[in-house]
Amino acid sequence: MKDIHQVLRHKRAQHAQLAREIELLEGAAQKLQEVAALLADNEDEENAVLNEVDEEVGKPNTMAAAAAATSTAPSATESPKPRVPRWP
Repeated sequence: MKDIHQVLRHKRAQHAQLAREIELLEGAAQKLQEVAALLADNEDEENAVLNEVDEEVGKPNTMAAAAAATSTAPSATESPKPRVPRWP
């Protein structure tokens, strides 16, 4: 049979260890909430920048349009070059 005082010491040690772990987890949860808020703000800013880039891409490029107008069309005898897919 175990000594009751030994069991009680063991249970108190377990309780103290669990209390420390709970405090650490609460601190980590608070830090994660702060980081989540920063990431949400950053994501909003990134979306705004991406929308601006998409708008710029949607606009016709005047230099490219001028180059296309002045370039000659390939002759029918020329075969088109095979395109190799590229990874982004």
